[in-house]
Amino acid sequence: MSTPSLSLPGGTWTLGDLTVTRFGYGAMQLAGPWVMGPPADRDGALAVLREAVDYGITHIDTSDAYGPRVTNELIREALHPYPESLHIVTKVGATRDAQGGWPTARRPEDLRRQVHDNLTSLRLDVLDLVNLRLGNAEGPQPGSLAEAFETLAELQQQGLIRHLGVSNATEEQVTEAQSIAPIVCVQNMYNLAHRHDDKLIDRLATESVAYVPFFPLGGFTPLQSSALSAVAARLEATPMSVALAWLLQRSPNILLIPGTSSTAHLRENIAGAKLFLSHEDLTELDGISR
Repeated sequence: MSTPSLSLPGGTWTLGDLTVTRFGYGAMQLAGPWVMGPPADRDGALAVLREAVDYGITHIDTSDAYGPRVTNELIREALHPYPESLHIVTKVGATRDAQGGWPTARRPEDLRRQVHDNLTSLRLDVLDLVNLRLGNAEGPQPGSLAEAFETLAELQQQGLIRHLGVSNATEEQVTEAQSIAPIVCVQNMYNLAHRHDDKLIDRLATESVAYVPFFPLGGFTPLQSSALSAVAARLEATPMSVALAWLLQRSPNILLIPGTSSTAHLRENIAGAKLFLSHEDLTELDGISR
């Protein structure tokens, strides 16, 4: 592999016994429009994955539901046999329908099938980390996760999963999961404009549990804010670079998984996240959510 021309920002974090770079990569955007079907540029998608690993990224986030199966198959084609340092995180608990929806699939038999599907599509004997996706497309929803999480804990005891986490979860569900089996991460929507999990992030930091924000740049609609633009202009950076740098400085337990289907954009994300934000910058940015 080639030598990276940029060092990764943020250092590393330990997920259980797995050390990963805090700046990771989310594979969701490698699938077709609305995360359905194959990419328009398959060779380009493979190049992004290889370049991510070339830069030293050791944390790739995926799911067999993306495509479905598309991103896992791309990861396998691009990177298998995997470097020993690379850790692939996947999630279960939802599937896809013909209309591109995300119906829940959290019955024990659904979860067992999804775990085995991920093992097959990634060509792995054991999954490093599996997140249980809760809630729905509208966000976290209250309710017990006991039956579903107990199923994943059983699969962990069988040696098919190393570590567990939860995604799209309420704080109560995080606590309930921890009462069943240890978790090493929580993956929820969070960014400069959506900071409902501030207290949870701080709590998890004291417990050495990672917090992995999905849609760190706003999701399908990019973050837009006059304050964000002002800070970016002052630093001669892009607003998205500032948003990523803010997340890394927000708390040491935050891990980034920004996605892109472009190698140039991947490089921009890595470079931008290395920005240092002053106290003045942070104060201005903190006002966005208020």
